[in-house]
Amino acid sequence: MKHEKPMRVALIVAHPDDETLWAGGTILCHPEWNCFIVCLSRLTDPDRSARFYKALKILKSKGVMGDMDDGPDQFPLKGNEVEEEIIQLLPPTNYDLIITHDLSGEYTRHLRHEEVGKAILNLWKGNKIVTSELWTFAYEDGCKKYYPRVKRDATILQFLTKGIWLLKYSIIRDIYGFGKKSWEAETTPKTEAFWQFTDLEKAGLWLKQSKK
Repeated sequence: MKHEKPMRVALIVAHPDDETLWAGGTILCHPEWNCFIVCLSRLTDPDRSARFYKALKILKSKGVMGDMDDGPDQFPLKGNEVEEEIIQLLPPTNYDLIITHDLSGEYTRHLRHEEVGKAILNLWKGNKIVTSELWTFAYEDGCKKYYPRVKRDATILQFLTKGIWLLKYSIIRDIYGFGKKSWEAETTPKTEAFWQFTDLEKAGLWLKQSKK
């Protein structure tokens, strides 16, 4: 009997812990996926980088880190710096699915999240990365009125079982070390949400609208 090949999935995020907060439950729900996680910053942060690689083991994923600027001032990165970093870190293969940040980020406001989302769309539109499908995180915080919530009109809503959520929460608490009352622990979504794109033209229109 022939078996279908595992889905080739790339999850591309700005920071260590983003992979767990916004999509960790979905990854845990799909142990059959061949998942590669790219984190674009904090490679030379010995604490955060060590925690990221411990999280990968629980997520049963391979991955790599970069050292993109993540200073507190959040100055925009120059030119195609984010795109070039992604191309350097992401294994050059055809993916069935790429998951990444939304063009507007997941909360108000983190420029690096927005830059990564736009870079992925630009790379896909320019045929510099190949994927059959693109998902972007779908969360909002009401302009800081509340912790990030899923956008209920998102294309995909992944409802997590209690066991999956608790495992995801333990990564945030025990691996990344965030306290019970921390923003990260309070945020940790019990449902994960994504915008889904299978059409390059529609993705390109979305990118164009985001620049207005």
